[in-house]
Amino acid sequence: MSFAKLTVSTLAVAAMATTVSAQSRDNVQIAGSSTVLPYATIVAEAFGENFDFPTPVVESGGSSTGLRRFCEGVGENTIDIANSSRSIRPNEIETCAANGVTDIIEVRFGYDGIVFASDINGPSFEFTPSDWYLALAANLPVDGEMVTNPNTNWAEVNGDLPDQPIAAFIPGTRHGTREVFEDNVILQGCEDTGSLAAMMEMGMDEDAAEDACLELRADGRSVDIDGDYTETLARISADTNGIGVFGLAFYENNTDTLQVATMGGIEPTVDTIATGEYPVSRPLFFYIKAAHIGVIPGLQEYASFFVSDDIAGPFGPLAAYGLVSDPELAEVQATVANGTPMSN
Repeated sequence: MSFAKLTVSTLAVAAMATTVSAQSRDNVQIAGSSTVLPYATIVAEAFGENFDFPTPVVESGGSSTGLRRFCEGVGENTIDIANSSRSIRPNEIETCAANGVTDIIEVRFGYDGIVFASDINGPSFEFTPSDWYLALAANLPVDGEMVTNPNTNWAEVNGDLPDQPIAAFIPGTRHGTREVFEDNVILQGCEDTGSLAAMMEMGMDEDAAEDACLELRADGRSVDIDGDYTETLARISADTNGIGVFGLAFYENNTDTLQVATMGGIEPTVDTIATGEYPVSRPLFFYIKAAHIGVIPGLQEYASFFVSDDIAGPFGPLAAYGLVSDPELAEVQATVANGTPMSN
């Protein structure tokens, strides 16, 4: 092969191999979603105990942060895996490619539900997406114009809800959970209430109307949480009127202090998420840098171990923690075993 025909990816991998041979890194490095963090930590610790490789280093920071670090390039000074509670975006794939990360293996290892939980000693809630939109939207369409959201109490939003001040602790914008919350709850509620249609009748195009739906209030009733779920839990402990957005697994491991709300009349459980009956669920992913396989010791073994029946299957430790096992796990295992990159 002539030098002129070498691709960016080939050059990057060659440079990486040279670097690693001279300056070896012997542990797998992972960063990303706080939702995926406990699952990845369970796997990393079990991997370190059962394989002749160092325990992988798993960091949090949010899905967007993990994918940004993942796309910085190839080489031992970059991470090997990005954990994410959403799928990688086209612009992130473009950034990866521009930095030589061209072969990305997407691994969907299971499902999780987004739940709405409050202090165990407080009143119970039965929510719909409309309730959350009417509670958190910055502005609402009224009589042909946009007005500042006047609602300060859940009973003002819906007379069937408890008479309790609105105090919502929601994932910050860097978290994958935020995207699912916006699409499946806030935007859905905007549509269900007729607000989206009303905005378009006022002259907004669809994109502008959707943006208006997703603009959340900044008066303290809705608070972005940039940390992990433990910070949300601490906020509810400090303010018992608070309602937090969590992953199902985190809630199930804190039922001594939290109670969960229904959404659309459905209680979030492993079964209702597995069947798709619960309306706010999402797949969980990790992304492997294919250029690091065979270079970073233990990377292939860790990924295969993660999606094995013993770990990610319906009777494994991840399911015991709260993961809904992927019904197509065998296909996922084949993708990992064959190192099949996602189609860009």
